[in-house]
Amino acid sequence: MEHILHALANYQITPWKAVGYLGMLMFTGRWFVQVYATRKHKRVVMPLSFWVLSVCGSILLLAYFVVGKNDSVGILSNLFPVFVSVYNLVMHLRHHKNTTTGDIAA
Repeated sequence: MEHILHALANYQITPWKAVGYLGMLMFTGRWFVQVYATRKHKRVVMPLSFWVLSVCGSILLLAYFVVGKNDSVGILSNLFPVFVSVYNLVMHLRHHKNTTTGDIAA
């Protein structure tokens, strides 16, 4: 218990930890956005803000693990979500553009 209290008393937030915390908040917060949108529409919805938060959170977490911490586990666990989130964001924007312009094919 003393070890935990000592660690908490000496805890410091570095700029890179702030980047990591912001990325974690964004990546986690996207689920609150998704639940809100689903409840509002009474069906499962993935709003644009979900994908924007996913991309931004993934990039911030990846930057934290690459530069701030140099942690291979963190890098590998956040590398794939960046690509998936960017892909889904692009697909979301293409679909929205096509439904706005009336195009059928993407």
